[in-house]
Amino acid sequence: MDMHAAITTDAIAMQDRWCAHNYKPLPVVIARAEGAWMWDDQGRRYLDMMSAYSAVNLGHGHPRVLRTLIEQASRVCVVSRAFHTDRLGPFLARLCALTGLDGAVPMNTGAEAVETAIKAARRWGHKVKGIPANHAQILVAEGNFHGRTTTIVGFSSEPAYRDGFGPFAPGFRTVPYGDAAAMEAAICPNTAAILVEPIQGEAGIVVPPEGYLRLLREMCDRHNVLLILDEIQSGLGRTGKWFAHQHEGIRPDGLCLGKALGGGVMPVSAFVARRDVIDMFVPGNHGSTFGGNPLAAAVGLTALEVLEEEGLVERSAELGLHMMDRLAALAHPAIRAVRGRGLWVGVEIDPGFARARAVCEALMAHGVLSKETHETVIRFAPPLVIDRADLDWAIDRFAETLDAMRA
Repeated sequence: MDMHAAITTDAIAMQDRWCAHNYKPLPVVIARAEGAWMWDDQGRRYLDMMSAYSAVNLGHGHPRVLRTLIEQASRVCVVSRAFHTDRLGPFLARLCALTGLDGAVPMNTGAEAVETAIKAARRWGHKVKGIPANHAQILVAEGNFHGRTTTIVGFSSEPAYRDGFGPFAPGFRTVPYGDAAAMEAAICPNTAAILVEPIQGEAGIVVPPEGYLRLLREMCDRHNVLLILDEIQSGLGRTGKWFAHQHEGIRPDGLCLGKALGGGVMPVSAFVARRDVIDMFVPGNHGSTFGGNPLAAAVGLTALEVLEEEGLVERSAELGLHMMDRLAALAHPAIRAVRGRGLWVGVEIDPGFARARAVCEALMAHGVLSKETHETVIRFAPPLVIDRADLDWAIDRFAETLDAMRA
């Protein structure tokens, strides 16, 4: 074994020894990254076709984000919400202007944003709608992925997310995704909110039927129910719009955002909502030590500016259509379906051909990094800054990989 290979083996072995085995990474050790590219500890280059589940929409090490990070860190990073800062107001004002909503609660991780939404919806149900105390119901969709807290995994339909972690919080009812009639039938007088992803990411980039979100919006208006959308993965340009719900021309009552909001350098999230929902929070009933810290707010504001000023949302729309066309044109017998929107595409692999994990490992050997989901789907979600030529290169390598595995 040469020295470089030994370093890789040691790094993997050390992580395997000391880190909980709650992930199963591909056998590659990333040492640095820039734009849409990453390099391992042996200097080999890979195209990033995953973007850390949309956290790296702006690419790795975007110079404007790094400049903001360094400049703000040299002034002040964390003071807690016990004091005002000069960074939080401008960040949230920009975020609310983009979403068309009235106020926001800054948090850190996506799961925290969803937990905040759940608290707001329940309190709104009790205080505004008049649902009896402790009886508020939230409707969710089968195949959902909203995070990993015990409350959230409690209403997951994925057995692996739930096994051994109960008992779970009550107050949730699961309905088939994409079935508006089933969702409306599940509404009762105690229903406070519907919580769904406009496109389900971890389920395999599942796009609901056209008009689904509009029907949800209409039924929520009829029944006085909040429509809360989780756009932690689908938001901030990933689907070729600022937010995926804009493809259907609706506005939610609440919106969960995260991942790309941190510019690829730190966790930043927020729950953004209309005024009567955001006003459910008063001093003492919700908080976060790090949520809304000046470093996060400065980075978040710069991330929003970069997305807008560099036209990355429009770039996602244009390159996304190209990627869909190219993948669909492969017409390879291993491919059962190609689905997605913008630079967010899932390729479903025939399990009789190979497991998606095996395809990802073979693709890694061709210089492209991505990750499977649900054993049958490969995600293609590059940073929005990717060059068209690099995107074509990745798709060519994918085709070569499938052909080599068939040979």
